[in-house]
Amino acid sequence: MNVPLWLWLATIGGLLALVAVDLVIVDRKPHRVSTGEAARWVIFYISCAVVFGAAVWMLGGHDPGVEFFTGYITEYSLSVDNLFIFMVIMSSFKVPAIHQHRVLLIGILLALVMRGAFIAVGAALIAQFVWIFFVFGAVLVWTAVSMVRNKGGHEEYHENAVTRWVRKVFPVTEDYVGHKSMVRRDGKRWLTPMFVVIVAIGSADLLFAVDSIPAIFGITQDAYLVFAANAFALMGLRQLYFLLGGLVTKLVYLSYGLATILGFIGAKLFLHALHEYHVVPDWLEINNWLSLGVIVAVLTVTTLASLYKARKDPDAVGGTNLMLDAEAPEERATRAEATGVAPSSER
Repeated sequence: MNVPLWLWLATIGGLLALVAVDLVIVDRKPHRVSTGEAARWVIFYISCAVVFGAAVWMLGGHDPGVEFFTGYITEYSLSVDNLFIFMVIMSSFKVPAIHQHRVLLIGILLALVMRGAFIAVGAALIAQFVWIFFVFGAVLVWTAVSMVRNKGGHEEYHENAVTRWVRKVFPVTEDYVGHKSMVRRDGKRWLTPMFVVIVAIGSADLLFAVDSIPAIFGITQDAYLVFAANAFALMGLRQLYFLLGGLVTKLVYLSYGLATILGFIGAKLFLHALHEYHVVPDWLEINNWLSLGVIVAVLTVTTLASLYKARKDPDAVGGTNLMLDAEAPEERATRAEATGVAPSSER
């Protein structure tokens, strides 16, 4: 699609407006996000994506419309795997449940900015070099194999280089200070664990972009659609975190399903590159209708098979619910600070 600058600006402005509404409504008073509240927000963000996709379909044509919906479903399904590491990070940093939404929101916004840069670079490479499709395809196939070999390897979190650098360069307080990311003590500025966990969430999601960005470029090479699909998938991700909770651990076959999707798109990229070099006939290239059908079918089978397996064999469910269900003493203190109501033990 030929997307004018004003449409780019309008889309980014609309996404920022959604973030502002989210901040005002959800984070106006720190609280534990309930399942019902999360479900309403998930429905809201999915509805926004559907309305956007319908507008693309009507104004840009059915091909861009199919590309957006296929890309959105792919990105959203891949982002479910992110929830495992998000839960582990939240548990490792002992983030109070009333502040987890803010951590996810800011961390994902940082990831979206960084993904925007990745998308710009990827679009520029695709415009100049056809062989880059072979590279993207190889990345996806390698990631698919790694996901199958390392399935269930989310139980432990080890701080990455970015997080370790933050701790090394800046002093970090031992405890949380409400939802503050930075405090001043004895005339010196300190970071709080809230800042560090935001960096951990943002940098972890950026690593996931290594496979999700090539995956969506295997569906569409339109940078606008790539960005929009990523944005809507990320915007709804944090509410999905609270909605699914421990249910994510029951998706025992998720790694196999996502690996199948990545391998399929990797093969599609190889075929597309060969087609560009006139090595294979036109009929051998995979169209977006087939891509959409395969992705939806794989996700459906994976989810149903996982839930059936979890019900028949509870021992097959790996790990436990890593979300902080029990309100720890420090969380009660944080809640008291946020609401002005002292814990019952202190009254």
